[in-house]
Amino acid sequence: MAISENAPELFQGFSKLSRKERFHRLAEMGALSEEDIAFLNDGGIHQMDLAEKWIENVIGYFQLPLGVATNFRIDHKDYVIPMAVEETSIIAALSKSAKWIRQYGEITTEIVGNTVIGQLQIGEVQNWEYLDTALKSNEAALIESANHDVAAGLVRRGGGIKKLTLRRVNRPDGKAMGIIHLFVDCCDAMGANIINQILEYLKEPVEALTQEKITMCILSNLNDSKITRAKVQLKGIDDNLGKRIQEASLFAEQDPYRAATHNKGVLNGIDPLMIATGNDWRAVEAGIHAYAARDGQYRAITHWRYENTELTGIFEAPLIVGIVGGVTQLHPTVQLCLKMMDIQNANQLSRIAAAVGLVQNLGALRALTTVGIVQGHMRLHIDNLALSAGASEEEIPWLKAKLEQWLNFHKRVSLSHAVELLQELRHSRQTQVSESS
Repeated sequence: MAISENAPELFQGFSKLSRKERFHRLAEMGALSEEDIAFLNDGGIHQMDLAEKWIENVIGYFQLPLGVATNFRIDHKDYVIPMAVEETSIIAALSKSAKWIRQYGEITTEIVGNTVIGQLQIGEVQNWEYLDTALKSNEAALIESANHDVAAGLVRRGGGIKKLTLRRVNRPDGKAMGIIHLFVDCCDAMGANIINQILEYLKEPVEALTQEKITMCILSNLNDSKITRAKVQLKGIDDNLGKRIQEASLFAEQDPYRAATHNKGVLNGIDPLMIATGNDWRAVEAGIHAYAARDGQYRAITHWRYENTELTGIFEAPLIVGIVGGVTQLHPTVQLCLKMMDIQNANQLSRIAAAVGLVQNLGALRALTTVGIVQGHMRLHIDNLALSAGASEEEIPWLKAKLEQWLNFHKRVSLSHAVELLQELRHSRQTQVSESS
């Protein structure tokens, strides 16, 4: 579904609405149909037979809250971003940061490259020169055969195997390990299943041609032959804020201890979108983390620079996703989420995910360099603290107000504080009842 042009107005005050009112707004902007709303009101998917098809030993479903991040405009198109996540602050921070960008800048994205990598390992190469020559002279024939017999569907859609290369990796015992890389354009599929089928198919012919033994074959999640980039540009930024965000970025770019937490923040945005769209978020994380360490040191996957009131942030990493096959076609909530964003191809989803990760990162850095993680993060946890303390519906508004006052004064808040304040409220009420009687 394409989002209507009046989306910015309909996003106003979205977080303050009731669930029914949110449905009405999303329907008005074209993000949800009446059938979608009925499905969500019914509690989503219930059929156990679907679960039985996905995994073994099924006993039920584990549910995560499904929300939407608002105010996103990516590549000059408005989006409502579905997110399956339990963390309180993520959607709020994303929506706030996306609104800031909408007012002062823009988000653009691109993809460089189009292939995913599969690997054939030769554990101990017996004759490197013969192996290299045999592969080079038979590359075209091997590719043609596998494209015809295994990847014909990809070829019909413009994809398929594009090239084959050989890498030499030194073993601890001084011998050489040979790694054959197969570069495959998987079109709108994530590619794991088809690539593994192609590799298994090529195992015997490669062994026959090279007189070497293939030890194993598997796809790689470090797909540096296909890179997704997202860019945020903001103008008119306060000098002090811009410099602080740049310094925070430099910290994560140079120090792996900070980079790990920095990149986790980026994935706070990407993972919930991957889950909502039925994608393998573990594979996406593995690829991003590996790419972050590609020069031998683990570094930030984003970088921010500030100059002359302009703040620019860039995300760059492999982000391989799919919109066909497996759960993406079978799970009705996944289909709803893809339709909500009007996803036409896998590259579009990859670009949106990169943008969401970068915007989430901006929100985190802005909070860290201004109000701090406690003020910024814990304020959004007050609802959870009130519930965890055991407050009733009647008590929650009072307790939330008291917790916000406590946070403002003490700069910290915890469950024990919530329990203590709730006990004070109940004791006060009991005293009033006793006195009145």
